[in-house]
Amino acid sequence: MDSSELIKKVRKIEIKSRGLSQNVFAGEYHSAFKGRGMMFSEVREYQYGDDIRDIDWNVTARHNKPYVKVFEEERELTVMLLVDVSGSGSFGAVGPEKRDMIAEISATLAFSAISNNDKIGAIFFSDKIEKFIPPKKGKRHILMIVSQLLDFKPESRGTDIAGALRFFTDALKKKSTAFLISDFIDSSDYDKPLSVARNRHDLMAIQVYDRRDASMPDVGLVRMADLESGVTRWVNTSSKKVRKAYDRWWYERQQLMSTRLRHSKVDFASVATDEDYVKALMALFKQRGRH
Repeated sequence: MDSSELIKKVRKIEIKSRGLSQNVFAGEYHSAFKGRGMMFSEVREYQYGDDIRDIDWNVTARHNKPYVKVFEEERELTVMLLVDVSGSGSFGAVGPEKRDMIAEISATLAFSAISNNDKIGAIFFSDKIEKFIPPKKGKRHILMIVSQLLDFKPESRGTDIAGALRFFTDALKKKSTAFLISDFIDSSDYDKPLSVARNRHDLMAIQVYDRRDASMPDVGLVRMADLESGVTRWVNTSSKKVRKAYDRWWYERQQLMSTRLRHSKVDFASVATDEDYVKALMALFKQRGRH
């Protein structure tokens, strides 16, 4: 896409995402992601009911009356987006292309993070690490991430979630809040890297899929191409046997994905490209907040 078209698209996503993060997600985001801990704020005179363990004995001795330390939540977080940029993201039959919705969701999360003074970074992955953007603050930084997402051309077209998770845990030593955003069309085993990443970081997952990923319509004999491997073949979609086999493949894949995520205690949301992702994110934030 040319530069003027890219700028227009980035601006459109910025307006929508910033509005959502400020007006819709502000409270949910803050309650779901509470920061690393508590930091000292000030001292004040002791009041009935205060915990005696918070008494500042040095100040108390100077004033000859009890004073307590007041703590406030340490808000600043590091938020990482692990974004699947593999070939299957270019598919869009019912709604927009999956990669476009992934870009919008990523932008919304980024603006939510920056409105809470959090740092934001990104890892773009296919079956290799395509790009690592270290976490920083600032609107300019977010817009750079969004424009990269919209116009990024990956070197590879496959998917390796395990590799992305391993890179993430190696690159980020400090605990962070991370969102793994993918269609999860990956046949490899990522159970162990998922558990390791979840133990070291606060990890959540968002699946973005197209309705045609989940079911095959009856449209006769069709030449289909695998967007990741490049393999093409003729498929008789009028065959009930073929459509049932495809439905079973999707169902088993979804069951395996949800089992892996639940086993590793990773909260997740699944949203189709023709659905409102706002509801999915709100549900994810509330689920995370309860935990």
